[in-house]
Amino acid sequence: MNDVTGFHDIPPTTLADLLGREQVMDIGIRPLWPSISRVAGPAFTVHCPPGDNLMLHAAIYRAQPGSVIVVEAGDVDHAVAGGNVCAVARRRGIAAFVVDGVIRDLAEARDMGFPVFARGVIPIPGTKAAVAPLNEQVRCGGVRVNPGDIVVADEEGIVVTPGDRQEQVFRDAQAKLAKEADESLDVWEAAHHARIEKILADNGFGN
Repeated sequence: MNDVTGFHDIPPTTLADLLGREQVMDIGIRPLWPSISRVAGPAFTVHCPPGDNLMLHAAIYRAQPGSVIVVEAGDVDHAVAGGNVCAVARRRGIAAFVVDGVIRDLAEARDMGFPVFARGVIPIPGTKAAVAPLNEQVRCGGVRVNPGDIVVADEEGIVVTPGDRQEQVFRDAQAKLAKEADESLDVWEAAHHARIEKILADNGFGN
């Protein structure tokens, strides 16, 4: 499993600045209860066809502790997980679910403190019939996610760092955060003001 320890300290906003829009999931996938702490972990990927949740239920017994289970669900009409599945995932050390779809039993997930990022909730469960491979590329929130990619999620959004860029992105993020920490608001404002005024002047904007 990838070492993602340091990624817990990197905000999604910093990663988004470095990686760009294509690695940021769309705003429809959001924390389903307030004040979810930041999660970070390697992706364990699942594809569920419309109306079926079998492979997510299989994944909670196969993903390694610390994994973020990333699900490409087939629809938003059937829940792919409920309270017991969240409870077992939590007990087995899964860091979070990130679901391009919906779950149910939200109150149970919230009460146990299990992080779920999804499109919403619905009380109707899916069936359990469709067998499919696990840990293949999925598309979640508009982002292509491969097994082992680093998923960082909190109330600001969800950003996926490709596994083959993990080390460089981590170094760049640390450098960016260190630079920002050393910069006072006065210094930032002066540079920002000068930049904005130059852009305006270059485009013919007068006072």
